[in-house]
Amino acid sequence: MPNPPTPLHRPCLTHPTSAAIMGAGLLLLGFGCSSDRVSHYRVPKESATPQAPIPAMPPKPMGERTGEPSDVPPPPKPKGSLKWSLPKGWSELPGGGMRFATFKTPYAGKLEATVVVLPGPAGGELANVNRWRGQIALPALDEAGLAKSRSTLKSKVGAVNVYDFTSEGQAKSRMVAGYVATPDGNTWFLKLTGDADPVAKAKPDFMTILGSLHLD
Repeated sequence: MPNPPTPLHRPCLTHPTSAAIMGAGLLLLGFGCSSDRVSHYRVPKESATPQAPIPAMPPKPMGERTGEPSDVPPPPKPKGSLKWSLPKGWSELPGGGMRFATFKTPYAGKLEATVVVLPGPAGGELANVNRWRGQIALPALDEAGLAKSRSTLKSKVGAVNVYDFTSEGQAKSRMVAGYVATPDGNTWFLKLTGDADPVAKAKPDFMTILGSLHLD
């Protein structure tokens, strides 16, 4: 009589060794999944790179020109610079920037008297006169108009070219300017500007200043 068939061997899932192996696999799988989740959601913040401290600005050297009126020293005194005599009641104030000097007048109203010195021809007489005319809204001149508007005053430094312009309209501005080139190659501009009436009162004194010009 034939033997009955041997049943297939099925490993028992509750065997301690099998359970341990499967538990370890599941645990590793869980670590892998957990690791994926951590790497996806918990991105470590990059540590901020420390920045080098900004160095403190060094103090400005004395006499540095910053463009502020109180911090701009007067220009250096040119060799053999121009000199003048002031009428009674006038006084001289230090200049600044391009301005060599400022005159304080005894007359009330809008009025200013200044001295500017520039090296060389400073662009030429015609260009400077037209720039002055533009400041009081007057049209430019040509060479013929320049010669016609020029008067000459003698001084110890030589001939001083004088110009006198008054603006148009009701509120009139006036400008009286002296233009002189000195032997050292510099060009000097002495200007009296302001409202027409105060300039008219101060002009005789200003002409006296132009006539007193001499070299240092």
